[in-house]
Amino acid sequence: MSFLVELNRVTKSYKTGNSEFYALKEVSLSVLPGEMVAVIGASGSGKSTLMNIIGFLDRCTSGQYLFSQQDVSQFNEVELAHIRNQKIGFVFQSFFLLPRLTALQNVMLPLFYRETAPDRAKETALAMLEKVGMAHFAGRRPNELSGGQQQRVAIARALVGNPDIILADEPTGALDSKTGQDVMDLFLRLHQEEKRTLILITHDSRISQLCGRIILLKDGCIVL
Repeated sequence: MSFLVELNRVTKSYKTGNSEFYALKEVSLSVLPGEMVAVIGASGSGKSTLMNIIGFLDRCTSGQYLFSQQDVSQFNEVELAHIRNQKIGFVFQSFFLLPRLTALQNVMLPLFYRETAPDRAKETALAMLEKVGMAHFAGRRPNELSGGQQQRVAIARALVGNPDIILADEPTGALDSKTGQDVMDLFLRLHQEEKRTLILITHDSRISQLCGRIILLKDGCIVL
């Protein structure tokens, strides 16, 4: 089976005055379709930088990135945005739901960027809300939902475009332990029943132990 994600000696550095800071140092990482991977490490270890590069939100300074066997290292911003919209689903700790939109409208957003017909977008978004147990809250705005409910809507939004991979950055970090476990149960179901590929950034060892593989980052390097 071919790798979905393959990073070869990827480095990300930033200039700060006369010095240079390395967020990632020659990181090599491969992820197969259908894997559920946890990336762990202390604050500042490079976890979010790694996710941003995998998700085409940032570029590596050097190294090679192959996505579905395609070298995307030199793609321009328009090409990267297209892949990001078509192939990547994001789930963040802070949810990032638009406050003036209903749950349904928030989930429909990625489909509007794909110019999906409104009726089709609504039908697909409702199906995703049903999948995460939120269809009966479709008309509510984020401030009318609990944290766990907002995260479920965010997961539905990540799923609505049928992405190749879901990237979740501290998806349970803003939730209490019971609600966080409910969200993890949903991720596990997506992985086990639908063979979804998931990469979870987390500081919670209980969460990481539920994943099939754990990657430990320290000072921008993979040490496990």
